[in-house]
Amino acid sequence: MFGLVVRFDLRPDAADGFDRLVAETAPLIATSEPGTLIYATQVVEGEPGARIFYELYRDRAAFDEHERQEHVRRFLAAREEFLAGPPRVEFLTGVGGKGLPGGAL
Repeated sequence: MFGLVVRFDLRPDAADGFDRLVAETAPLIATSEPGTLIYATQVVEGEPGARIFYELYRDRAAFDEHERQEHVRRFLAAREEFLAGPPRVEFLTGVGGKGLPGGAL
């Protein structure tokens, strides 16, 4: 499996627009990307202008396929108007856990 965590810090008053963009994109990820196993978005407690995405893919190839999708490319371009700065991306290598697709990494 291949994963990443992304933190987005939003401009003041940009949260609603960013959240709408996510709400438009996430269903397309869910229905058209079988290699995307988990795509979860969260608001950071105490930081209403911060969002965390947790993404888990079958493998690196599935992530690369995700990045090629038209709905993802649209999201990547449109998100820029909402961001206070560049997103922080951390790529992950799994070592185990509970509730993971397939039982374990």
